[in-house]
Amino acid sequence: MLLPLCLWLGAQQNGPDAAPAPFRETGHAALPGLATTCGGAEKDYILEVNGGGLLLGDFDSDGDADLVVIDGSTLERARAGEAGEPPRLRLNRGDGTFEAAGEVWTMAPGRWGMGGAVGDVDGDGHPDVFVTEWGPDRLFLNESGSGFEEVTETAGLRGKRWGTSAAFLDYDKDGFLDLAVVNYLAFREEDVAHREEGECIWKGMPVMCGPEGLTPVHDQLYRGKGDGGFEDVSVAAGFRPREAGYGLGVVTLDYDADGDTDLYVTNDSTANHLWQNEGDGTFAEVGMRRGVDRDPNGKEQAGMGIAAGDLNGDGIDDLFVTNFSQEANALYVSRRRGYRDGGDVARLGGHSLRYLGWGTAMEDFDLDGDLDLAVFNGHVYPQADTPGTDTAYAQPDFLYRNDGAGRFAALPLTDVGPTVARACAAGDLDGDGRPDLVAIELGGAVRVLRNAMEAERHWLAVELRGAGANTFALGARVTAEWEGGARTAEIRTAGGFQSAVLPRAHFGLGGAAKVERLTVRWPSGEEQVLTDVAVDRVLVFEEESR
Repeated sequence: MLLPLCLWLGAQQNGPDAAPAPFRETGHAALPGLATTCGGAEKDYILEVNGGGLLLGDFDSDGDADLVVIDGSTLERARAGEAGEPPRLRLNRGDGTFEAAGEVWTMAPGRWGMGGAVGDVDGDGHPDVFVTEWGPDRLFLNESGSGFEEVTETAGLRGKRWGTSAAFLDYDKDGFLDLAVVNYLAFREEDVAHREEGECIWKGMPVMCGPEGLTPVHDQLYRGKGDGGFEDVSVAAGFRPREAGYGLGVVTLDYDADGDTDLYVTNDSTANHLWQNEGDGTFAEVGMRRGVDRDPNGKEQAGMGIAAGDLNGDGIDDLFVTNFSQEANALYVSRRRGYRDGGDVARLGGHSLRYLGWGTAMEDFDLDGDLDLAVFNGHVYPQADTPGTDTAYAQPDFLYRNDGAGRFAALPLTDVGPTVARACAAGDLDGDGRPDLVAIELGGAVRVLRNAMEAERHWLAVELRGAGANTFALGARVTAEWEGGARTAEIRTAGGFQSAVLPRAHFGLGGAAKVERLTVRWPSGEEQVLTDVAVDRVLVFEEESR
């Protein structure tokens, strides 16, 4: 029997003499019985392909990372007008295992959940939840850490498209959170060919149709009015390209270091968008000008997940994008007011060609002072398991470990073997200072991957408390300097694919026993400095005017 190529390679890398995997799968104990739904097994329509989302946040304000799982539905339910599976909150016990939240945390089901965003919308110091859907998007306010209340109608959110990823930000620097929603395409079952009709062929086999041939949908920008409500300013703010993309991923960043928040959006089979904040309440799309919209040959790629971080130490976030199989994952390395493709030099491009990437995270997983990458893979066609395709539906996931010089070595993330993975989110789940991972297996379990890399290394995590309504200081930048290293990190909750992360800057410090200088540039532009900062802890830093 011949194994598909990627399965064979995964088996070789996990042979009897292989080093222990850097992460340990603990989902069976940490989230027992928790699984997601996304259509049927055959994937007759593109609606059944993307899976759900994962939102990390300290929702009960006890200091631990809790988890909201955004779940989907089936076509049978949708045809009958029935709701899908509800979003579910799991509260962290403090050790990286989770329990179901009580009834006060219940969120009603929507049409078909996809992903979402986390941010403090009403400025009360507690993270709220925005859920993207195939159907009306929804907003849930956190009632002082004791439960959720849906406020979609009164908030003025009118998203009824196919939303995928989303990001909270304060783009106009008025102190109130705004919201960017990434949309995919216009889908109505009656307008799209069924897989068995044979209109869409891949390697000689009929497969589900899309996204090419279907209608992309424009993304949306909502301005926070300061009273808990939002207004759609997509057109007025220039957040409307000449041609819409099939939007999948989004991250906030200040790529041009001018003190305001920009946005980068990954699009499936269309050019990616870099939205430059003009500082006057409007945006300009500059992806082509800055070198982040296509591959080095000018070809549009199928961008899925997005990760951002300061890889080269220049204080500007570099961008990593996961792409379709036979399209190399992209690493856009920052340079003066733009980017260059550095995937091949970093040894990331060639290795990824045989895989189809989705969720991704950029963190210092081994605490050695530089950033590593985690990538979750899985094909879109179950038919990929057919002999002769040179690929497979289930695929291995990888840790790309940074050697300190900007080159990466690929290691299997765990010893579990290939899965059909989708969304992921990184964060320290058990309080040991090492970033862990949660991920979704399409139509399967929610995975918890505990960081198992043993090392006597130091770390520091920084959380901010802003003086105004932007209580978690989204958009602030934190620079840590220690003996032998320095790095800048932005406070954000957006990233990955249909996911949200903790508003926290995490630094691996190697052998350094203190941070010599810690600089915080608040969203207002004001700076505060601490010196000789103790490490191996979470530092909560309050803005001076508090």
